[in-house]
Amino acid sequence: MASDPDSAADVRNERPRSWGDVTPAAVAQRAASASEILATLDALDLDRTSPEVAILHHLLQGPIDAHLYDTARIPFTGDWGFYAQPRFAARYNRLQSTADAEAWIDRLNDVPRYFQEHTANMRRGIATGWTAHEDPLATSIEQVRDLIKDDVTQSALFAPLANLPADMDPVERARLQSLGILATENAMSAYRDLLDFFETEYAPTARPEPGIVTLPGGREVYEAAIADHTAGSGYSAEDIHALGQDEVARIRANMEAIIAELGFEGSFEDFTTFLRTDPQFYAETPEDLLEKASEMAKRLDAILPRYFGKLPRLPYGVEAVPAAIAPGYTTGRYADGDMDEGVAGTYWVNTYALDQRPLYELPALSAHEAVPGHHLQISLAQELVNVPDFRRSYYATAFGEGWGLYSEKLAGEAGFYRTPYERFGQLSYEMWRACRLVADTGLHYYGWSRAEAEACFIDNTALAPLNIQTEVTRYIGWPGQATAYKVGELKILALRAAAKDALGEDFDIRAFHDHLLGAGAMPLDALEARMTAWTQGQLVPAD
Repeated sequence: MASDPDSAADVRNERPRSWGDVTPAAVAQRAASASEILATLDALDLDRTSPEVAILHHLLQGPIDAHLYDTARIPFTGDWGFYAQPRFAARYNRLQSTADAEAWIDRLNDVPRYFQEHTANMRRGIATGWTAHEDPLATSIEQVRDLIKDDVTQSALFAPLANLPADMDPVERARLQSLGILATENAMSAYRDLLDFFETEYAPTARPEPGIVTLPGGREVYEAAIADHTAGSGYSAEDIHALGQDEVARIRANMEAIIAELGFEGSFEDFTTFLRTDPQFYAETPEDLLEKASEMAKRLDAILPRYFGKLPRLPYGVEAVPAAIAPGYTTGRYADGDMDEGVAGTYWVNTYALDQRPLYELPALSAHEAVPGHHLQISLAQELVNVPDFRRSYYATAFGEGWGLYSEKLAGEAGFYRTPYERFGQLSYEMWRACRLVADTGLHYYGWSRAEAEACFIDNTALAPLNIQTEVTRYIGWPGQATAYKVGELKILALRAAAKDALGEDFDIRAFHDHLLGAGAMPLDALEARMTAWTQGQLVPAD
């Protein structure tokens, strides 16, 4: 954690004074330390499927792979990047004292060093033929440009200093804010330098092919990415591609059934065109969209006691995706809260381009991002007791995103979707994740073009065109991540079916969910071992 202040901030709730060290030497040192610990762990011959051991293996493999594959050469995805970290860190900073403020000022002054290290890594990527694709780069350029403010007091980075405690001595407040303005100006200078580097030096070298399979050793790197994001699944790229094709066929049949139920006359393509173009399915104003999302969130809150015995203490709100990132951002997302910092969780809804944000998909989105999805799952993990600190912030992609997708289906079981269109929207969202399996592996393992990847979504979902374009850009820039959703959801569904088959009428859905979420995120093999043991423990011995 000494070389990764962000992790220390998450785990220990500290206020770091710097950003991480991303130099090759630091990356190599982290890998060496992880390898040493992993060797010690393996020598103990412990059960690899216990949550503690499985999580440690997953966490330790991360820095080893980062060094082995030199992933620092492409430090952004288009959906996210190192340049966004200061803005997100500012969101969680509630400065309560002079020491807090001085720590944040030091961190702002460290932004130039941090960006320079990333720039050096990207230059190494240029020299070795490992560069980002031009589309995620274009999105990142726009995000960086939007973060630059001539008046630094209007920057999100200065916001924590603008909101110092009301009872702070006015002279001290003025001193800290004056130092903060200078520090924010230093940070803005780093953003301007980064923008210039992106536009003049990096952009001409951006790769034209979307998949990393075209890069030296790209297929091997992709397999490692799949192993990371679907930790504990044991799936290969070929396995995931075939699974996606099977799921596309299965879900398509369910979608066709709803079209028949509605009595719609026309083809599947005619129906999705109708959904994408009819004004009745779209909000007229950003406020209207947020109001509808808030209303759905309240309805979802009301169904929770039927399916969960334990609920988190932390509340959440509904907000628009920040304007600076909205054009290239996904349709919605959950931002963690922090009880210690007094920050509620946030369900973000993208209000940019309202004609691309269909209301028939909003219920499923709300179930995924708010409750019973990410807010419930992440907040419960943050409240864990009697576990190492890092367990509260540990995130296994297949577990977390699998839970989010499972939550969309659970909302359907609860009767949350009120119309056939909303039920179709939920299926369209499920199809979206099935197509991700096909498209992500197609791009990065089989060498597909962007058009080939987009075809699955165009042909089989009701997603809006802008959403499809944004999503495929995300998959291009973030290899492997998109495969986690369906893989995790199918594992949870299989574990639930096994428990229900074994327990029959004694199966308690609330107890099942409480136990599944009760130890936080973990790799899928550890989750299977945990839930199998729970099921066996519920069986009442015969007299």
